[in-house]
Amino acid sequence: MKKILIPLAVAALAATQAQAQKTVEVLHFWTSGGEAAALHVLKSNLDKQGIKWNDMPVSGGGGEQAMTTLRARVTSGNPPAAVLLMGYDLSDWAKQGVLADLNPLAQKEGWDKSIPLAVQRFTKYEGKWIAAPLAIHSINWVWANKEVLAKSGVVGEPKTWDEFIAAAEKVQKAGFVAVAHGGQPWQEATVFDSVVLATGGADFYRKALIELDGKALGSPTMEKVFQRMGQLRKLVDKDFSGRDWNVASGMVISGKAGFQIMGDWAKGEFSNAKKEAGKDYLCFPVPGTQGSVAFLSNQFAMFKVSADKVGPQNAMASASFDPKVQSDFNVLKGAVPARTDVSDAAFDACGKRAMQELASASKNNTLVGSMAHGHAAPTAVKIAFYDVVTRHFNGQLDDKKAVAAMVAAPKL
Repeated sequence: MKKILIPLAVAALAATQAQAQKTVEVLHFWTSGGEAAALHVLKSNLDKQGIKWNDMPVSGGGGEQAMTTLRARVTSGNPPAAVLLMGYDLSDWAKQGVLADLNPLAQKEGWDKSIPLAVQRFTKYEGKWIAAPLAIHSINWVWANKEVLAKSGVVGEPKTWDEFIAAAEKVQKAGFVAVAHGGQPWQEATVFDSVVLATGGADFYRKALIELDGKALGSPTMEKVFQRMGQLRKLVDKDFSGRDWNVASGMVISGKAGFQIMGDWAKGEFSNAKKEAGKDYLCFPVPGTQGSVAFLSNQFAMFKVSADKVGPQNAMASASFDPKVQSDFNVLKGAVPARTDVSDAAFDACGKRAMQELASASKNNTLVGSMAHGHAAPTAVKIAFYDVVTRHFNGQLDDKKAVAAMVAAPKL
């Protein structure tokens, strides 16, 4: 009897261990309806491979709370296998030596061939792939409720900044919220990105927010940017403070508000609400930014984990790079594939337009990394800019003082 029981016990233990090995723990901040629907695409792919997705969501669209959680996990020596990271946050973690080397997988699957160089700047560190790029988002988008615009006497898509402000004022006079906005620093910085691009163009944006040129930061153009931010402040409702971005999107979807300035991930909320682009809502670049794109790239950074967790971790990285996953995911998320060789056939009018804008900007050197989302300046500078922008938006700094604070911010 013992000769039978011992092998059975060993087999049961081995089966339990094997099952435990087929789990990948993922920390992210995709908690809205549209984001969750998109993430399900990746989960389903892994599920078919027999890999369990151990979800670790942390609310807050900008990811600040998620980073606090991540720091605690890494400090304790127990990092998640995969973490949603973007821009300079990736290199910051890479410098600490806690990210895995994905080069063997990337070379096997040819990641270099189909990921834009502008994105590779953040997916690699010292020549090694450290993250799996899944999506590219454009920041400078406006979302509009067609019915609200019609009731407000707004005809067509505003093409210039002045036309946009005039349209928003009509919406406000008609009794709607003109611009749906969530008063959180990352959201105000997202709007700021678009206003800088609309006011000064890609070259000015690059000088000011990427090169951190003091003359550009302290210029009359930057003062005009803050004047325009002041125009927008008069067009939001009194309850904007602390509102999550997807709640602001919901205000446009439900017909409470006319416009929202938000990255193209907002489309996921419209899709999740069964709204149709062109019929129920409009999507267009922030007036003045046509032909230019401020971008961020969604990527899953892979942290160094024990040997038994490497297999599922690599499976997730590979799934993130799969063409069908990237197409299905981004159709729901509102982004475009990180791979340049994925067809736009499955995308709606907004998705196709986003892909066209991105391709044009990449070709014309008007593709710039988003300051708000950590693709322009190092994290410390980004946080300093956040502080200036949000204090100005909340009336704590006038235009001239805000400009002076922008000049000082990179030196703090």
